[in-house]
Amino acid sequence: MSSIHEIESSLNNTSSGGKEQYDISVEVNEKRPYDISVTNAENYFERNSHDNNDHTSMKQGLKSRHVQIIALAGAIGTGLFISSGSSLASGGPAPLLIGYLILSVLVWFVMNQIAEMVTYIPVAGQTTLFALASRYTGNQSFAFAAGLNLYYAQAILTPTEITAAAFVIQYWTPINSGVWITIFWVLMVTINLCAVKYFGEIEFWIGLIKVITIIGLIIVGVVIFFGGAPKSNGILGFHYWKDPGAFVEHLTTGSAGRFCAVWSSLITSGFAFILAPELITACAAEAEHPRVNLPKATSRFIYRMIFFYVFGALTIGVICASNDQNLLNAIQTGAAGAAASPFVIGIQNFGIKVLNQIINAAILSSAFSAGNSQFYSSTRVLHSMAMRGDIPRIFARTNRWGVPYYAVCVTGAISLVAYLNCSSSSAKVFAWLNNISTVSGFISWIFIGLTYFAFRKSIDYHDMNDRITFRPPFQIWGCYVTVAFFSILTLTNGYAVFFHFKASDFIAAYITLPIIGGLYVGHMLWFKNFRVHAPWEEIDCITGLAEVEKDQAEYVPRVSKNWIMKFWYWLC
Repeated sequence: MSSIHEIESSLNNTSSGGKEQYDISVEVNEKRPYDISVTNAENYFERNSHDNNDHTSMKQGLKSRHVQIIALAGAIGTGLFISSGSSLASGGPAPLLIGYLILSVLVWFVMNQIAEMVTYIPVAGQTTLFALASRYTGNQSFAFAAGLNLYYAQAILTPTEITAAAFVIQYWTPINSGVWITIFWVLMVTINLCAVKYFGEIEFWIGLIKVITIIGLIIVGVVIFFGGAPKSNGILGFHYWKDPGAFVEHLTTGSAGRFCAVWSSLITSGFAFILAPELITACAAEAEHPRVNLPKATSRFIYRMIFFYVFGALTIGVICASNDQNLLNAIQTGAAGAAASPFVIGIQNFGIKVLNQIINAAILSSAFSAGNSQFYSSTRVLHSMAMRGDIPRIFARTNRWGVPYYAVCVTGAISLVAYLNCSSSSAKVFAWLNNISTVSGFISWIFIGLTYFAFRKSIDYHDMNDRITFRPPFQIWGCYVTVAFFSILTLTNGYAVFFHFKASDFIAAYITLPIIGGLYVGHMLWFKNFRVHAPWEEIDCITGLAEVEKDQAEYVPRVSKNWIMKFWYWLC
């Protein structure tokens, strides 16, 4: 067991700073609750956490460009293209911009927290939120609640995006949405049953379409801003910020109404960002050289996120008025696809033709890609929970390509709830589930922050800071801010219901809280796990680290021979 001896030697040479030395010299047959495998630490990456004979291993098939585009493009769904119209109409251009700006920064903090934890020991089954919470808090009930909360949110967002894609098609043809739901469902299940490298390649090119579309829309917005559109009457500038105004008073009047507009924008804009950081945890264990590629993807995430969302929101506020009748009618009637997009409405108002068809195609690819990414990520959550025994072991089984096919089948079955949207009465139930999943996304970010606290405490206790290769800026203060902010946002997400009380809206806004509490308490009572946190000396900060560091040491940086390759390597 040369790897165990190397780890022990490395730890014995590390100063403990007056604390109890971390003891890795355990009996080879002894296992602890958080261990993947203490008895066979060799060839960690080759085994991917379990013996290959166990049929639970995964393959590292995601390249750097795959990870970067998945992390970014997964955050660009129908929220920016379509749902932003509702935020604009209810709050105005200023709250829309403020909401996207604040959430971009906060989501970057969350991305940094999760990336630091994941890149420390990125191995299969150990990079999901559930696995991180289990390992660094030692509270299995906390991890269980975090894992199921995340899985539910991702599993429901998948049919949400499938439905959105089906409605986008109706912009072109009146064929029943059930037909398109079936087609998209079959495509997603098929893609997720194939090797991860094919998933990565498909997501990469679809993601590029989304990115190029947003860049194109921002350029069109600049042209309209300076009066270059066919129906422009001179420089438009920020005309719509003056008439009808930057703010639309929401629920009440005066300063309180403007504040409510901003707060509502933060809540509704959250759908555009929801669960984007968690995608990086799903990619981590199946990415090549994760300690190199994941920090790269995370570091570039913030300015790309701000560029696409902040400039996208600014463009919407420039080209489309908050009281535009076409926008209000589209929202009221539930218009399909591009007909409800503030980008399309604004562009058509200024006499630019054809682009609406192109944008609708981009919205279609965006919805499909976002749903496909959440489908993929949710199956990895199930796989991780099964690896640790919190759900039936069968969900950890993988096929010869390293795909957890039982997890794919279960998520695919849940995605069939997309058919609820084929009838108006069932659509209300589906909207209910979707609202709950959005709140679950906020709660997931709280779980990430609390897990990050435990991670940093554990690393400090065992004096392992010199083994951290990715330490992003503004942490741990960014963690304090995100936990506090998203806690407040979760508690107030349904505040509007208290102005005009409706029982169904109240339940949709707050039912997630008792469900998560019930999962935690139920697991705690069933397993008699009453401790909030394991003692710091029991937290495992070493298993698998030597193999991860070996993989990092063997990484050979790519050499760019010309400016084109330099740009491509910077981009990907």
